[in-house]
Amino acid sequence: MDTSDRIIITMPAYYAEQTLEKTYHDIPAGLADNVLVVDDASQDHTVEVAKRLGLTVFVHPANRGYGGNQKTCYDEALRAGASIVVLLHPDYQYDPKTLVALVEPLLAGRADFTFGSRFANRADPRVGGMPLYRYLGNRLTTAIENWVLGTHFAELHSGLKAYTRQFLEEIDYHSYSDDFVFDSQMVIEAVLRGARIEEVPTPTRYTPESSSISVSRSLRYIWLTLVELTRAKRRLKLSRRQPAAPR
Repeated sequence: MDTSDRIIITMPAYYAEQTLEKTYHDIPAGLADNVLVVDDASQDHTVEVAKRLGLTVFVHPANRGYGGNQKTCYDEALRAGASIVVLLHPDYQYDPKTLVALVEPLLAGRADFTFGSRFANRADPRVGGMPLYRYLGNRLTTAIENWVLGTHFAELHSGLKAYTRQFLEEIDYHSYSDDFVFDSQMVIEAVLRGARIEEVPTPTRYTPESSSISVSRSLRYIWLTLVELTRAKRRLKLSRRQPAAPR
């Protein structure tokens, strides 16, 4: 790792008292320069656990939603001087040992944005416990997104991500939703901007403690993602109509 690289792992926490500690302890030793936890007004002992572990903790006085939590994660990581920012859910659903492979394309200068893919290499995340409705929703929306955006990703709905500082500074993520569709807005914007994106295979594991949104919220997320794709399609059409710049 270059001495100028500063990797900061951010964990958007919400009722994570049972899983935060084992998630943290599975982060490969020496990988991160700092680990930040942003608690989204949990009413359990998430904050106490994070402080006992010696992590840097930020607390929202009121719940801001998953997207709102990410905004604080990235703001604070950039403020702390990160050159690479990692998003790791503290619910133990994503294996922290994957983080070495996740940041490697960024450190090598090949990518601006990476994400852990549970479907990469034709993997079936149902083996790891992914609920059928999540599996079907993921497959459907990823297929539609690939069709609209002209991409070929195995998955576009991962909660395990890493970004370069430059990428985060160039996009206006503060304008995105505070809800779960924040993730779709980030991916769509990255593709439209021509960012270099790599997906990294990651195992799937769903446990009783893993966070999972309800069927109704999943359907809302899919609907809002389709709305964002409609907007993206308009932008793509407009960009293709622009006259080429004179040489």
